[in-house]
Amino acid sequence: MTRYTISRRTFFQQAAVGVCAAGIGKYAVGAPAKRPLNVLFICVDDLRPQLNCYGNRFMHTPNLDRLAGKGFVFDNHFASVPTCGASRCSLLTGMRPRTEQALTNEAFDALPREDTGKPGSLPELFRRNGYTTVSVGKVSHNPAGRRYAKPTARTDAAGRMVRSGPDDHEPELPNAWDRVYGPTGPWSDPWSAFFGYATGKTRSYTDAKTPAWEAAEVPDTGYPDGLTAEAAIQELNMLREGPFFLAVGFYKPHLPFCAPREYWEMYERAAIPLPDHSNPPENVDRSLSLHRNGELTGNYVALKSPEKATEEEMRLLRHGYFACVSYVDAQIGKVLDELERLGLRETTLVVVWGDHGWHLGDLYVWGKHTTFDFSLRSALLLSLPIIGEPGRHISDVVESADVYPTLADYCGLTPPEGLDGVSLRPALESGATLKKKGAYGYWRKGEHRAVTLRTPEYRLVEWKDGNGKVVQMELYDHQADPYETVNVAELHPDVVTMLRRQLPACFG
Repeated sequence: MTRYTISRRTFFQQAAVGVCAAGIGKYAVGAPAKRPLNVLFICVDDLRPQLNCYGNRFMHTPNLDRLAGKGFVFDNHFASVPTCGASRCSLLTGMRPRTEQALTNEAFDALPREDTGKPGSLPELFRRNGYTTVSVGKVSHNPAGRRYAKPTARTDAAGRMVRSGPDDHEPELPNAWDRVYGPTGPWSDPWSAFFGYATGKTRSYTDAKTPAWEAAEVPDTGYPDGLTAEAAIQELNMLREGPFFLAVGFYKPHLPFCAPREYWEMYERAAIPLPDHSNPPENVDRSLSLHRNGELTGNYVALKSPEKATEEEMRLLRHGYFACVSYVDAQIGKVLDELERLGLRETTLVVVWGDHGWHLGDLYVWGKHTTFDFSLRSALLLSLPIIGEPGRHISDVVESADVYPTLADYCGLTPPEGLDGVSLRPALESGATLKKKGAYGYWRKGEHRAVTLRTPEYRLVEWKDGNGKVVQMELYDHQADPYETVNVAELHPDVVTMLRRQLPACFG
């Protein structure tokens, strides 16, 4: 049986060996470090690969581009589920969904709360091996990492707002953190901060919709992510002796698109590019493959029509998303600068991860919650100065579940058996091709369930109804149709048959 706890002396010896090993690969540069690796894990809500380093030259993301220039850019990284809680649960546990609940934002509620004696999550593995583990902001699903009941539009007999979900304030990810919190500033609670406007206002949970965007004349700390950056900097100073696993979760560019005005002014609205393909894909049942933008139009004042955006509306919403990305880029830059100032950069593995993508009018959709690349593909950057060819792009198809075993591998830790993810270290150090079938994705819509497989050449999607009957197959040829605009499943039954053999029989 694998043991997950080791003595402090043995830990430092093994970690030092792991760090030295990280410096002898094909692309190794510089001298190996002589202290255990720290981990700075930064997660960003709804961050599709909308960065300059991904080829979007109009984007103002100098800090993430700087990080990418010293590490790896994963061009084909995919989330397991196109919704926040489920995607984060998959990454933090190294597992793809195996239950209905694992497809929802309540995925963390199903994790065992008792201490099982072995690590149930990525940070717990590090904690059991001598690391101080800290979560700041939105790392799991709840904005402060604890189980706070979420506001709803319902009221009780006394007219008070009804909240849903567990409200015991226990850590959402059990046994994982030495400290877990999120700054709320002038907002009344973490969820209010998550949906916050400037000066402590927040999204309405009644029928009265609030604006989908805001560009207030405030400093960076006028919105929650500025406070999160400050807290992360304070933590770095407290953790500087290491070893540490510091996870920092930023809210933007999640709706509402709120950022200080200076970040809006980085873009000229008339020059904002429109979606390359804003029409619905061909040969699909729209009731399954698409949705009516409920996250946007159900909560915010945004579109005159619930489905079709005008050109003016498209430019405004895209402007808001881009401004939020630049705002978060600046906050990440502050954290990275402090890491440098403290002399920790050479011994800290830095990961920036988007929990999933977001349609910005692409394929007729505003939001996530589809099985297309626009919803499942997200940003993933990894940087450690002592490894890698600077600014190298990795074209292999990878998935979020691969992050757990990769970080464990580089830090000399042994993860539990049975993880779905694989270590990306061979591809990073030797240029070897990963032995993966592709990236699996999962979704549900009403009684229907979807399983999708993304390979370098294709995306296959299988939809089943509540009785397990296949009701739609989708196939997209990425060599001829990289934007997934035409379902060609009927034209290529042989490819469909081949890829279906690689799908799981059920979720998992």
